Amino acid sequence: MSKFFDAVVEVLKQDERFFTADGELLRNAVYEAAMKMDPKLIKMLYANEETKHRFFTDIDGISVFDKVGFGWVINNREFLPDSYTRYKNKIGLVNSKGNYISTSNDVELVFPYKDCVLEGGQTKEDQKRNEIFYSTTLAPDEVDRLLAPKVFHNATRYTVDGNENAITFSEADNLLIKGNNLLALASLLKRYEGKIKLIYIDPPYNTGSDSFSYNDSFSRSAWLTFMKNRLMIAKKLLAPEGAIYVQLDYHQVHYAKVLLDEIFGEENFQREIIWRIGWLSGYKTADKNWIRNHDTILFYSKDSKQLQFIKNYIPKKEFKRIAKGNAEQRPIEDVWNGNEYDDLNSIAIVSFSKETVSKMLNPEDKVKGQKSEKLIERIIKAHTVEGDLVLDFFGGTGTTAAVALKTKRKFIICEQLDGHIDISLRRLKKVIAGEQSGISKRNDWQGGGAFVYCELAKLNQNYADHIQAATDENDLLSIWAEMQATGFISSKINPNDIDTEAEDFKALSLADKKRLLMELLDLNQLYVNYCDMDDETFAVSEADKAFTKSFYEEE
Repeated sequence: MSKFFDAVVEVLKQDERFFTADGELLRNAVYEAAMKMDPKLIKMLYANEETKHRFFTDIDGISVFDKVGFGWVINNREFLPDSYTRYKNKIGLVNSKGNYISTSNDVELVFPYKDCVLEGGQTKEDQKRNEIFYSTTLAPDEVDRLLAPKVFHNATRYTVDGNENAITFSEADNLLIKGNNLLALASLLKRYEGKIKLIYIDPPYNTGSDSFSYNDSFSRSAWLTFMKNRLMIAKKLLAPEGAIYVQLDYHQVHYAKVLLDEIFGEENFQREIIWRIGWLSGYKTADKNWIRNHDTILFYSKDSKQLQFIKNYIPKKEFKRIAKGNAEQRPIEDVWNGNEYDDLNSIAIVSFSKETVSKMLNPEDKVKGQKSEKLIERIIKAHTVEGDLVLDFFGGTGTTAAVALKTKRKFIICEQLDGHIDISLRRLKKVIAGEQSGISKRNDWQGGGAFVYCELAKLNQNYADHIQAATDENDLLSIWAEMQATGFISSKINPNDIDTEAEDFKALSLADKKRLLMELLDLNQLYVNYCDMDDETFAVSEADKAFTKSFYEEE
């Protein structure tokens, strides 16, 4: 097999696009060229007898290129000359097939179950929560229009005087986007690439007990691919002097560290920050083991040489005030010794108490506030000044947005879950009205400001929502009939092959039938693409067209 790999390398040497100046093979470039059916690459492979025999099939006198088979060879772990060279050139995370996640172009989409509650947490009670997601992986050859800019729908501007339809968008506007955050991020690139000063995210922790895929835990390699897709775009959005903070717990943080090193560069890793959940002495657990009572926040710069970092100090009396009343607290001097003022940026970030968004909640809301406004405030003030832009694409219940308003920063928040959007809207309306919870008093917050809420215009996402909400087989059969009549079904599927009266179909569980219908959708058509906005098929309103054109800064 090694002789065959050598033959492939010799063919590829004919094209300088596939090698560095030092002669190192750029496997990712070769793979992408193959997936795009690059004419020059195909001609080179066809001209060599060995690669022609391996990668081409004759069908009635026509040679057909097997790009999937070629892609497997290029990504095979044995492709590099020997194991020493392989690990010398690259040490990183691999997926279940042995391929490096960093070189994979797969896209991981997730579809949250309609009424689930998404929380971060550490306690045993927290881990009983029910977070159900569909996890869908798209290979590069399945992705063509997926990450194209999308149309925005239902844009509404909220101010202290109420809300109104929004048909324009400006640099001064704050933004709350509802929709799949990967596609929302891709849509932000056109306007915001290189402009965002700070990104803070608190992504799903993938604890294994939170069912971060359909009826199963989200496998580590799939979770890492899910994170990689989003972090790659996040890096493009960051300003040269910008920073990103990623908050996780022990389940995935060490793997995420390797992934972040690969994306942002080890030289741009700045700090590992500990976010303690309660005092050690007051934390209750039945486990006969060391107590786990903290999250880890990984802090990276876009460019360590240009990083903007602003020193801030908090009076020691403020620490004492925050800590007052904690059960079994240790003397404050045991934690902070030294001067009258403590450098908040040189110590571990500590949570004295869990803040909640209880002022914003209705009795039926089942959400626990994991992120403290004080935590987000300290991060925001370390990297931004008034008017700078902050992004949180796992927006949750709007903590980052609330803090940005109270500290006079601009924000962009992405969130997909209906329940969280509802809470965020209620919360932010109260913030601009002048509510006094969290960091309001310390920042002399009296209210004011505004924000724009909008949604990615749904297409096949409507069917995805209906599938997830279906409660019986009749619901699914109705959805399937509608999909056949008006939906965009995957080009790989012949609808006539789906026999809902067949015994093997009837034998499927409701969950498996839902999974099947999800797989039949054309996932490139989840939302309406901006380039299709004027197509009457998609029935985009004039108001939506006006706002979308304004957002993308086109007349």
